[in-house]
Amino acid sequence: MSARSSITARQMVTWAHGQAIYDELGLDRQNTDAIQNIVILGVNTYGWTFATRGRAALEPRPTIILTAPSGDIWTYGDDQEDERIEGDAVEFCQVVTQVRNVKDTRLAITGPNATAWMEAVQCFAGPPVDPPAPGMRRKRTEYGE
Repeated sequence: MSARSSITARQMVTWAHGQAIYDELGLDRQNTDAIQNIVILGVNTYGWTFATRGRAALEPRPTIILTAPSGDIWTYGDDQEDERIEGDAVEFCQVVTQVRNVKDTRLAITGPNATAWMEAVQCFAGPPVDPPAPGMRRKRTEYGE
């Protein structure tokens, strides 16, 4: 792993654990466009998700179109009408770091490759880890719930 990738990975881990704390306290987090590093890590580890499970990465890779915290639009990959992930960049980060199940987000997933990826996504090192079950990781609506 390059030094830059290692630094980004540490940012991702810190962000993900921080999100878990915000969720536990029932607080809203104020994200900035600095999460683009985590988005890029998620995009770049597309093949990793499949490799950890002993599978070849599915092709074509989905197009990813995300709305940044600033409102900017971030687009990754070739334009694939039938393989897409669209929505909020924060929610994408939550899914790729396994802070949320994709079913607990408003991300629009189109196509079997995009669906398979988001159902097993893992942007962190180590053996395969299944994402949390739907509803298992979320922000508390009331502290002490």
